[in-house]
Amino acid sequence: MFTAFHYLLSRNIPVMLKKLLFYTALLLGCIMNGQECPSPVLINPLAGAVDVPVNTTIRWNPVTGVPGYIISIGTSPMGTEILDNQSVGSATAYTPPMGLPEVTQIYVTITLFFFEEGVADISCASETFRTEDVSVPPPCISLSFPADGAQDVNVGTNLRWPYSPSATGYSLQLGTSPGANDVIDLDLGNVLSFNPPADLPENTTLYARVIARNENGQASGCVESSFTTGAIAQLPGCSSLISPQDEETGISLTPTLEWEAVAGAEGYRVTIGNSPFTAEILDGVRFFTNSSAIINLEANRTFFITIIPFNEAGEAIGCQQQSFSTILGCGPYFDPASGELVILNPEISLPDTVSFCENETPLILEAPDDADGYRWYRVRANGQEQLISESELVSLSETGTYRYEAFNLSDDPVEPASCPTSKEFEVVSSELPSIRSLVLGEDGQNISIRVEVSGIGDYEYALDSGEGPFQDNPIFTGVVPGPHTIYVRDKNGCGTVSAQVNEPDLAEGFPKFFSPNQDGINDYWQFSPVPGLDAAPMESIRIYDRYGKFLVQVLVGSPGWDGTYNGRPLPGGTYWYKAVDTEMKTVSGYFTLKR
Repeated sequence: MFTAFHYLLSRNIPVMLKKLLFYTALLLGCIMNGQECPSPVLINPLAGAVDVPVNTTIRWNPVTGVPGYIISIGTSPMGTEILDNQSVGSATAYTPPMGLPEVTQIYVTITLFFFEEGVADISCASETFRTEDVSVPPPCISLSFPADGAQDVNVGTNLRWPYSPSATGYSLQLGTSPGANDVIDLDLGNVLSFNPPADLPENTTLYARVIARNENGQASGCVESSFTTGAIAQLPGCSSLISPQDEETGISLTPTLEWEAVAGAEGYRVTIGNSPFTAEILDGVRFFTNSSAIINLEANRTFFITIIPFNEAGEAIGCQQQSFSTILGCGPYFDPASGELVILNPEISLPDTVSFCENETPLILEAPDDADGYRWYRVRANGQEQLISESELVSLSETGTYRYEAFNLSDDPVEPASCPTSKEFEVVSSELPSIRSLVLGEDGQNISIRVEVSGIGDYEYALDSGEGPFQDNPIFTGVVPGPHTIYVRDKNGCGTVSAQVNEPDLAEGFPKFFSPNQDGINDYWQFSPVPGLDAAPMESIRIYDRYGKFLVQVLVGSPGWDGTYNGRPLPGGTYWYKAVDTEMKTVSGYFTLKR
């Protein structure tokens, strides 16, 4: 399909050239659609096949909903040295016009091609097979054009012939009598056509032989063909652009090109590139009318066009290249007034992660950037996107992945361009932390404090100041004994809580050591209330080893702990306690068991 061909080529335009100034093109992301590559991709030859004929037709599984395919062939995964991104429209089969090399590992890459803007093509993984070892010369072939027996053939005609399976080269002989080669006798290499450098003799019957060859020899016993030339014909003149006019600017991105009709022309060969020396958009495409629609040119680019009328006598000679420039679009483009490059795509500053508090949903998020417009999308697990807002504000009540897009509009009166910038971000939920306990430990001459919290937020910790500094680690080391306040803050703004570390006088009554050696002195470890201290009675006391393993609960009013676990004496060292009074205040600390 011709328009699809144009669209494919226009999507592969390289770095922008605009009147002596090179710019870096802005690459925009595409939204992946739901289609996936089939498995397997190839149905002929199958992946892993060997001894595949060099003239095989490659076939692949169709994919429902895919409008077109692109095929590449190489000798390595994703390689393109044999065939480079050939569009085949909606066909699901392709025969390489000059066959495949023998005894070669061939890799075929099929790309699912979508014509719609904003939908990304999908390149399937390469599948491979190995070609046969050809051991015989190629078969005979004859000219396909002109056909055998053709009359009144143009003296400037090109000569063409079909591919001879397994051939790696061709010779051409052309003479004015059977078996003669007085007009052409050339080894042409591995090609399927020849344009004689000079006109053939007019009004003459010519005899042609195309001799195919490979490493095993050349075709033999082949029959020659013949054709008869006519009188010398008149070449057509050149044409010029009507719309747009030469060097016109501000042209639409989907223009209809029109050029002067030329008397005696059968058609027009049109080449369009983004420099005077390239042909990225159209490469010598033949038209049989003097106009054509072009799809999806890039903004702010100068395009160079050459139109060459042709007829049976050949092509017009000396036709001049012309040019036109598209609308400015998003840029980058050169602003003569400021002397600077202009890019209309806005800069955006939304963070990678935003959070809402569990008790404050929905979260109303405001775009942080200046732009002409905004779009917010919910990104589902399958990659599909749902538009949820087209204003500066968006209401978020679910966690997950979202995409934020800010865009500016160009001020071109003909065709304003939308110039977007976007980024994905994560929405997470959070809540105010709850401090479950503060666990004190030994740290040389000082103490350590481990903060135990619950909650679904992302928390940070500070000692003695609600202004920080805050740290991610919930453990404070090298803390001087004495009263302290611990602050825990939700990083996502859901609030700050605090708790007091046990005051020293409240910890009084917990022995610093005991020695269970049955000498009647300090044989048990137990809390003893300090006379005169106005403190709530203890309700429970639990003892742990230095690794946090629970050992025993000491009952209030009992003699205390005797230093055993399951009836076996424990070794000397540091142990820990956590006590809770009747007001549910926690006291924790450490003591020494001496042996």
